[in-house]
Amino acid sequence: MLLLLLLAACDETAARRRDAADLSDLGNPAETGLRDQLSLLDSGALDSLAACPSDKLAPFEGGPAYYQQFSAFPASATFFPIAVWLQSPTNADKYKAIGINTFIGLWQGPTGEQLSGLKAQGLRTICDQNATGLANLSEPTIIGWMHDDEPDNAQPDGQGGYGPCVDPKVIQAKYAGWKSKDATRPIYLNLGRGVSDINWVGRGVCTGKTEMYPEYAKGADVLSYDIYPVNDGDNKLWMVADGIDNLRKWASYKKPVWNWIESTPFDGGTAPTPDQVRAEIWMSLVHGSLGIGYFAHIFKPGFIEAGLLADSAMSQAVSAINQQITALAPVLNTPSVEDGVVTSTSNAQVPVHTMVKRSGGATYLFAVAMRPGGTTASFTPTCVQASASVEVLGESRTLSLDGGTFSDSFGDFAVHLYRIGP
Repeated sequence: MLLLLLLAACDETAARRRDAADLSDLGNPAETGLRDQLSLLDSGALDSLAACPSDKLAPFEGGPAYYQQFSAFPASATFFPIAVWLQSPTNADKYKAIGINTFIGLWQGPTGEQLSGLKAQGLRTICDQNATGLANLSEPTIIGWMHDDEPDNAQPDGQGGYGPCVDPKVIQAKYAGWKSKDATRPIYLNLGRGVSDINWVGRGVCTGKTEMYPEYAKGADVLSYDIYPVNDGDNKLWMVADGIDNLRKWASYKKPVWNWIESTPFDGGTAPTPDQVRAEIWMSLVHGSLGIGYFAHIFKPGFIEAGLLADSAMSQAVSAINQQITALAPVLNTPSVEDGVVTSTSNAQVPVHTMVKRSGGATYLFAVAMRPGGTTASFTPTCVQASASVEVLGESRTLSLDGGTFSDSFGDFAVHLYRIGP
């Protein structure tokens, strides 16, 4: 991400349709595997599927069923990764207070002092596999190892210029070497803006080339990427979701994809608003992101490492968002229902994207407006009782089903989260 800042000076993708698993045939091993995922998560999830035998589940690359292969990673339905990038553990208590559970990247670390600081707060880290890290393989604070940041971007050549992006074979070789020393933790790889903004010039001679991304994916167990639409000056928030779609596809829907969210005016430009940050997060989640991180630095006009903490309004907003995500972790950690809702909007220029999950006997419908402007969205969810209540989570209001359909208004990039239950 630091490279992104140095290079920064220099329409919506096709609708998401995936091959889904039809759970009506329990003899299919792949489908049984999806049921096994649900049984790990929520005792009510199987009951929900039994009540909705026509449900088709979308590809799902995370949750306890994936992470249980790594004994040092918290494979729990209640754990949803919420991270900060390259922050000092001396602020661990402050980040914990706003709902952060993971530090990714430790400056010139990990060191024993850094690990102790995180452990004291019950926080976790994904960090370099250095000598200190390898000497602490029994330490549950370390839950993963990480590659160098953004190998898909043009790389500094040591002479003030930039060379090509990193050859994916280098990433794959590092992955194999680290795995030989410790296979109990996943290997994490963060990629750059080019995942979404395909023709971004910051990739140098690699600009526009996407064929290496599936090869990069072979060198990691968890993938992520970053793009910051407000700081970039174009406010195309939907590009956050476009990158999730691309990276999931390039990983063949087999490895979890996380992403980074802007939370500061890091380069001295326009600051994202709390509503924009919330929209970017839920665009990501609705499109299948399984981990969220905040880029918290400020570089101009003066350097502030913990820029997010220095902004009380943004910190409060992020805290509320993180609290809601954490509360919904057992829901987010289940596969989504493909075609679980039919959606229409009164304004075709403002599409509303949705994600449907079933948990504990309830249907959860998460919806976000993908463009600025106002619209009214109408939702017809599948497999819900005609008399079911519709609770708008976090908004202290309820809606009514009318003939199996309910409607709600959406402003600029608005987010509404619904719980539909008896």
